[in-house]
Amino acid sequence: MQLSMRLQAVADMVSRNHRVADVGCDHAFLPVWLIQENRIPSAIAMDVKKGPLSRAEEHIRAASLEDKIETRLSDGLKNLQPSEADTLVIAGMGGILLQKILSDSPEVRDSFKELILQPQSDIPAVRRYMQKAGFGLMDEDMVLEDGKFYVIMKWVPRELFRQKQPQDLFAWTPVEFQFGPVLLKKRHPVLLQFLARERRIHLEILEALNDGGSGRSEKRKEEILNSLALIDHAAEMIQ
Repeated sequence: MQLSMRLQAVADMVSRNHRVADVGCDHAFLPVWLIQENRIPSAIAMDVKKGPLSRAEEHIRAASLEDKIETRLSDGLKNLQPSEADTLVIAGMGGILLQKILSDSPEVRDSFKELILQPQSDIPAVRRYMQKAGFGLMDEDMVLEDGKFYVIMKWVPRELFRQKQPQDLFAWTPVEFQFGPVLLKKRHPVLLQFLARERRIHLEILEALNDGGSGRSEKRKEEILNSLALIDHAAEMIQ
């Protein structure tokens, strides 16, 4: 079984021998692959809808992994107890929904040893939320698949983070919140591609706004120029 590039990047961040809770599991591709590759001992595949959970159960049965992967109908983390799993995976959800899932179950959220998150939107807001919730960013990755960019992040409780990264890395700049401090430090080649695309899009918007003269377009123009400054700053950091 081969995972998509996006799911493979998520799988690569899961620590070995961790019990995994996969929220929004869809077909349970991720936990099935992790167990087949002997990366983890067990998993709980969770979804809020019966349809996706039924598809996950079919896939798990086809792989003969019913004894290793439990399925659970759950609205986010509400049907999971603290410390039932070591690693939480939430991949493929919007950033606002992801934050709500974590905020609705703080005791469960704070019981994980690591959280692997792949938000589809509002990524800077997710970074801010996780910092405020008391987590440190251990790793980031970025992939380009079928014309779409995906960011994958690995967060750990701040106490554990300080053991591994004793220096204070929590005072991020605006450009780091926007594009990811680890991605910038890695000079990630996919991030460079993303920045080039974003710069092109912003310049096209700016050109269109220059044809208008309303107060609203002037305000929008200022927002675009500020975003361009962040994009150019990030590109300078990694080139």
